[in-house]
Amino acid sequence: MQDWLVHCGSLTRRLKQRCAKFSVEKVSTKIRPANHDEERELRLRRGQYAYVREVVLYCDGQAVVFAHSVVPLKNLRGPWNSVTRLGTRPLGEALFTNHLVRRHPLSYRALHPRNKLYQQTARAINLEHGAKLLARRSRFNLKGRALMVTEVFLPAILNVSDDSR
Repeated sequence: MQDWLVHCGSLTRRLKQRCAKFSVEKVSTKIRPANHDEERELRLRRGQYAYVREVVLYCDGQAVVFAHSVVPLKNLRGPWNSVTRLGTRPLGEALFTNHLVRRHPLSYRALHPRNKLYQQTARAINLEHGAKLLARRSRFNLKGRALMVTEVFLPAILNVSDDSR
């Protein structure tokens, strides 16, 4: 799992290289308050609303990543306005093809079943009760405006190898 967690390039590109069929399923797009830990990271006031997009990334029909993206509403009027129109297109392609986007260092954590993001992931897929989930998070900046992406690695990611294709 560590190899997936610490990879600094595009997760989308890496998955596409290892899958015969890569796809994205949109779980939800909502304007709602950010999670408490996201508020700190994005410098939002408590309860401040953000645009939240949740998708599941599939590799050869297996759910391998739950991706949770958060954009402060004020940043949608600026450089991140196209995020709301992604549909089932992966956000990673947009982030890693724009040379103006700057990525902050990754942070990592194991998610506990009581964690809100763990519960959001469990609702999105048929997750085995008590499954171990590891996540990584990164903030991206474009023209001084932030967007945050958290990628939760699902157990099936271990089935994706370098020789999958």
